[in-house]
Amino acid sequence: MEFPAFPDAPPLLTDDEKLELSKPNCSVTRFKDILTEKTTAYHDLFNDLYPVEKLVKGFAELYDDVLYAAWQGKGLDTEPKVSLTAVGGYGRSELHPKSDIDLLILLKDDQDLPQDKIESFITFLWDMKLDVGHSVRTIEEARTLAEKDITVITNLIESRTLAGSSDLLATLQLQIDTNHMWDGLSFYRAKMKEQKSRHEKYQNTAYNLEPNLKECPGGLRDMQVIDWVAKRHLHTHRLSALIDKQFLSEDEYMQIKGAVSHLWRIRWALHMIVGRKEDRLLFDHQRTLAKLFGFDDEDLKRNVERFMQGYYQSVAAIQQLNDLLLQHFEESFLFIDDNPNIEVLNSHFQISNGQIEARSATLFQDTPSAMLEIYVLMGEREDIKGIRSNTMRQLRDSLDLVDDEFRNNKVNTSLFLDIISSRYRMTYILRSMKHIGLLGRYLPEFGAIIGQMQHDLFHIYTVDAHTLQLVENMRRLWLPAAKSQFPISAQAIRHVPKVELLYIAGLYHDIAKGRGGDHSELGCEDARLFCERHGLSKHETNLIVWLVRHHLLMSVTAQRKDISDPEVIWEFASLVKNQESLDYLFILTVADINATNPTMWNSWRASLMRQLYLETKRALRRGLDSPIDADMQADEHKQRALEILIERNVDMMEAESIWDDIEDEYFIRSSGDEIAWNTEAIIKHRPSTKPLVAITPLGGRNFSGASKIFIYTPIESHVFAVTAAIFEQLGLTILDAKISTTNDKYTLDTFVVMDSDENETNLYLDKDRIDLIRKTLIEQLASPSNYESMVQRFTPRVLKIFNSPSTAHFVSQPEEVWSALEITAPDRPGLLAVIGQFFMQNNIMLHKAKIATLGERIEDTFYITEQNGELITDSMRMKMICTRLKDSIDRFSKATEEN
Repeated sequence: MEFPAFPDAPPLLTDDEKLELSKPNCSVTRFKDILTEKTTAYHDLFNDLYPVEKLVKGFAELYDDVLYAAWQGKGLDTEPKVSLTAVGGYGRSELHPKSDIDLLILLKDDQDLPQDKIESFITFLWDMKLDVGHSVRTIEEARTLAEKDITVITNLIESRTLAGSSDLLATLQLQIDTNHMWDGLSFYRAKMKEQKSRHEKYQNTAYNLEPNLKECPGGLRDMQVIDWVAKRHLHTHRLSALIDKQFLSEDEYMQIKGAVSHLWRIRWALHMIVGRKEDRLLFDHQRTLAKLFGFDDEDLKRNVERFMQGYYQSVAAIQQLNDLLLQHFEESFLFIDDNPNIEVLNSHFQISNGQIEARSATLFQDTPSAMLEIYVLMGEREDIKGIRSNTMRQLRDSLDLVDDEFRNNKVNTSLFLDIISSRYRMTYILRSMKHIGLLGRYLPEFGAIIGQMQHDLFHIYTVDAHTLQLVENMRRLWLPAAKSQFPISAQAIRHVPKVELLYIAGLYHDIAKGRGGDHSELGCEDARLFCERHGLSKHETNLIVWLVRHHLLMSVTAQRKDISDPEVIWEFASLVKNQESLDYLFILTVADINATNPTMWNSWRASLMRQLYLETKRALRRGLDSPIDADMQADEHKQRALEILIERNVDMMEAESIWDDIEDEYFIRSSGDEIAWNTEAIIKHRPSTKPLVAITPLGGRNFSGASKIFIYTPIESHVFAVTAAIFEQLGLTILDAKISTTNDKYTLDTFVVMDSDENETNLYLDKDRIDLIRKTLIEQLASPSNYESMVQRFTPRVLKIFNSPSTAHFVSQPEEVWSALEITAPDRPGLLAVIGQFFMQNNIMLHKAKIATLGERIEDTFYITEQNGELITDSMRMKMICTRLKDSIDRFSKATEEN
């Protein structure tokens, strides 16, 4: 491959241009034209793969010349008591196309201030449309502010004179050095507090869906923190100087340089394509950047994932070295202790002031297994705070010893199992191993998923971050707080025979993501090889492999199938086979959902999972050879409802007369509590002819998130379409719907809903909101011809980006009472109303709906029949329904995208 011949330096102002621009009468237009011309030349060099370091430095130098010319043009070069100073990032001589230009106009004193000239200069820069941040201060004012404000002193550490006397800045710098303010310890502590606060804004993770490449953990700001601390303590002006001072190795320096260069290229490209200052890698920008960086296969999703994996690997490198170097500063410079408190652990390790360290500078080279042993010791001792930086660096430098021989060594496999069995901070240990690079070396299959993201709104973490979060979620089930938040899981984890098997299954459940194909099936082989290499028994191996293969089974069954159907429960129980497997799978599933996207775990999903677990447990106790039949389930639900109604002094004869008119499927698929609630509401409502609307929080007042809405009204084909449209207009998301009918031509509809903003608001807490929902439903259901079928609600930006074609197909059920129609489509406000309207227009009766919104898409299942209650079995009719429904949804999605 031939590379273009680069110029020695990027284009700057020529002498003629400098002379022209410095004239008092030079227009703003001429300045803008020259900058546009030069900027275009810089972009061309960027596209030709010119070194970004030279572009960033050259661009800063270009603006130095432009600002100096403007300074001269306004006559400020004749003012001896005023200087123009670059601060902040621009002060480092680094500038991206749309970065802030931070300036300090420094005055010797406040006498004879050339205010008119300064105001004219700043106005001129604004007229040029430059993003200038400026301040005008005397030396004394700047010194006073620097003494009080960590941001000001940080900006002044990186400052240089652009125009005017350099003596002014030199005088200021003497007054703000460590002898006068912000000594090493106070500066370090302030920057650490600042960094901690910044990281918390981004949930302490670099692996956000739309990360900020400057401010997120591992972003460019973390690199600058190292630079600032080094400059304040060591008075270095180049990062490479840390090599001579033995704070940084040659390899680490090259690693940092490569990571920063990569982020600089992304940032330059981002500014170039957006045309303004932008440091967020928004979804639509990710697609453009992926193509610009050479990922241009037909698979757009895969292109973005590969581009983002490179980004995540760079920020991980910066984050790792940020931690290492700042800890090194702390140990070697700030908190030096002539008499450290040392406890010898064994011949390999000791604890020094709470941190574990190697007793030999060549320990890992001499005894490679010590790389795992150090983490075993950390898992045994709660008082070990971390690893000392010199030991961490030694470990990093020894990672090349982790090869196949190391991985198959019985000593090492035993040590790794000890890590999985750690008593203390096991997930902290795994994260440390990943952070340092050891986990990805010891488990190459895990190394392959580091930084692997999924280009959707459902999976909010990279695969490796999600995996370790899942393991942490399982560990948290041992905490007292889990007993109230996750009662079944917290109880189950205390009864599984060997909890370590759960952690191993968690490590491997998504190990094959990004390879193409079914990751659950592909991951089974990796899990089996791990188990065999680590000497697990046949039973343990089979259980882990089974969990990896079926880790999605329980969530799919709970969220997409009719778990009120005894046949569905029997089918699921037949796959699970025993209580032990059920407990393992339940814990893994709950931890997985919460580690995928915590907002997805709400009262509704919790109730579904609980119902599926308890019904399956009951089926297993009864025996798979003795499945419960539908009539028996209906009788049990009726009996429970009777007990509740008797306690509430409800007229039983009236209640039973209501039941006589309701179809049998209602009693099979409704719990006793729900039947009692519906029945009592109907009795109280009679003899009114208005629609009945009752609202209650799901699961009682101790459960947050979802609410149930019960509607009792004369049968009309439009009820679901009207109701769906109203819910959309009111900002409610439908999670589940059940529609039953009576012999006297009434419909009993139960909807489970949540606020669309996912803030887990309880409807029962807000009386005004309940009244509005009830009033709107009653009015619209009483006059259905007045409702607007198309919901006019704003489609969020991120949803518009994901607009894939919909799918619709019929699926078979264990017991075909209704025909099941599965639909996947981009999530859009008003979509359910469109589907409801389609059913109405095509004479389709809806009996039940399972609504699942997974990030940017919906995966809904509708249980339907013909209008007369007959199953839909004709293949041509089924094909017609799917084709027309897909067309309706796609037209609707396209229309919302254009709004």
